[in-house]
Amino acid sequence: MREERMQGWGASGRGGPLAGVKVLDFSRILSGPYATMVLADMGADVIKVEPLGRGDETRGFPPFHGPLSHYFIALNRNKKSLALDLKDPRGAEIARALAAEADIVIENFRPGVMERLGLGYDTLAADNPGLIYCGISGFGADSPLQDKPAFDIVAQALSGVMSVNREPGQPPNKLGLPLGDMAGSIFSVFGVLAALHERDRTGKGRRVEVAMLDSLMAMLGYLSQIYFVTGNAPQPVGTKHPSIVPYGAFPTSDGHVIVACLTETFWKNFARCLGMEELTTDPRFAEYRARLANREALETLIDARMRTESTEHWLARLDEFDVPNAPILDVAQALEQPHVAARGLVETVTHPQAGDMRVLRGPIRFGGEPAAASSAPPLLGEDTLAVLSDILGKDRAACERLVAEGVVAVPERETAPAEED
Repeated sequence: MREERMQGWGASGRGGPLAGVKVLDFSRILSGPYATMVLADMGADVIKVEPLGRGDETRGFPPFHGPLSHYFIALNRNKKSLALDLKDPRGAEIARALAAEADIVIENFRPGVMERLGLGYDTLAADNPGLIYCGISGFGADSPLQDKPAFDIVAQALSGVMSVNREPGQPPNKLGLPLGDMAGSIFSVFGVLAALHERDRTGKGRRVEVAMLDSLMAMLGYLSQIYFVTGNAPQPVGTKHPSIVPYGAFPTSDGHVIVACLTETFWKNFARCLGMEELTTDPRFAEYRARLANREALETLIDARMRTESTEHWLARLDEFDVPNAPILDVAQALEQPHVAARGLVETVTHPQAGDMRVLRGPIRFGGEPAAASSAPPLLGEDTLAVLSDILGKDRAACERLVAEGVVAVPERETAPAEED
């Protein structure tokens, strides 16, 4: 058991705008856990309910840092773990008792699963009218796809995103980021926080429903509007932009550089940077529409010029002429760049069994300050006994009985809490 044993739910002591907010997290894999981690980063006290034996499926995904999966580490900092058999009526009753004390419940089962467990919104809200209940699913309960298994790549394929995430003429490709899952996470956080604000006025909770596919399609932005305006599906342009030129990756003598000329000022600066200022008066390239109509001719000229010098040369010169630019970093380079260090985006947390591990911090700052230091992700059932005793008030004998009868689980070396004198 970690040193910061719970002394009542909502008393994590981490601070932040959501300090004191109690979240009961039934979710697993990514779409729910990312959402509850964001809430935890902002100070909410999150109890993660996991099945006995294996826990969240991501606990088994290699590679590992000691006993913890890299995948689980990435999505479960600042949480507590309760290992609980929800199919056992006594386990469901424990979950229901916790939901009665919670501000927020988040789950990402297929529609209908929580109802069959006796933990659906109507049941929990009857005990706790102020409860905000967020269900994240692949497609939503009223979708013709509601019973279809949903994973990130499925949402990406159905959203249209994969069709444009490629170079022209190449096969469709998924985004490197699991944005199908993460879009559901992000919009669920929006919905939960809006409902929390509403509850401050009305005293009443509400059900929040978010579908992964809906969320990813909501992020299509101007791509959807291209279709609505023209009647034609946007076509793949690789790193380039469908309506802005020049924009994207351009070749150098030893790699590529990103250039993004979103305004006429940046276009003129870029032409000067290239030593080709005459392009700005060429009628083929002088204005947005002309450059778009003559994209191939312009990019051919730019490519030929930029291939004459190195990436380092162009990055320095683009900065000198105030042209938006960037090198293309791999993930390791991105995590080790000076910006990350200066902003404190990576921190080291310590777990008594897993040891030191580097994790990302949340990006949101309040009052200019970075988020409070994180706690390491928990072992499966690491906080089971604290939840039972500190929150539900169960004594040592009751805790031991629940463990012995397989209703809850704890890490192998943990024992029930000693009785108070």
